[in-house]
Amino acid sequence: MASTSSSAGPQPAPWKSSFLEHMGQMDSPEFVFSSLHPAPKESPTDYLPRARYCIFRGFWAELPENKHNDAPKNEQVYESELPTFTTDVRMAKPFEVFSSSSGHAKDESQSQGSGGGGPCEAVWWVKGDTMTQWRMKGEAFIVGPDIEGEGEQSKESSGVRTVKSELGSRMRIVKEDGKEQWSWKKEVTGHFGNMSPGMRGSFKAPPPGQPVDKPYDDKNLKLGEKITGLDDEIARGNFRVVVIKPEEVESLDLSDPVKARRQIYTFDQSSGSWSHRETWP
Repeated sequence: MASTSSSAGPQPAPWKSSFLEHMGQMDSPEFVFSSLHPAPKESPTDYLPRARYCIFRGFWAELPENKHNDAPKNEQVYESELPTFTTDVRMAKPFEVFSSSSGHAKDESQSQGSGGGGPCEAVWWVKGDTMTQWRMKGEAFIVGPDIEGEGEQSKESSGVRTVKSELGSRMRIVKEDGKEQWSWKKEVTGHFGNMSPGMRGSFKAPPPGQPVDKPYDDKNLKLGEKITGLDDEIARGNFRVVVIKPEEVESLDLSDPVKARRQIYTFDQSSGSWSHRETWP
């Protein structure tokens, strides 16, 4: 495997088990993902907020089991508290993650590969008896097809190095045997395989946000496509995994108005541990 930047590794997050328990109670683990979009030149501020619903796809390096997924899978040698979701590189999210990062990408041509690190926030609302809101604040990174280059693309870009360093620092080794065989590329393919044929086909849809009367590659891009394999060149070229690196996690329990509390967990990079404080809601 490509190296990670953590030597001792981060400590397990005290909020993780409760979070996963609550995700299991949702019909679909949908959440609101917010990022920053570059503002128009005449705007009084540099960025404008953008929010949309996404689907939680498990923690990075802990690919959820799916009996319908025949993609080759990594052995469980790492674990993390890094939530993932998927997106199309043609959508706004990848550019926002790149443009608001320290690299300050100026146009979409600079957000086609792995990288990013822009600030983000993710919010889940767990209904029913649980009545709990989860909020994660941190940075988002894009993992693309260049994460393990081959041939002429074998040299790692600065974006790839950033992703492996930043995410690697939060990946905890749970099994030394097999560590060297663990593959970033295989993990991305596993995420693609974990989606339904219809969802895989959505990555071959016409260009998102483009006016319908504008010409496009209508021979290869169509609505309602279904992909049963893992190697469709166009779909895989557009497919990206987004990984959130949380720095602060909040759990707001509103199930009992008399006992309502907010639990706040903050990650300390120097110690690799999470601090905790309880506040009024």
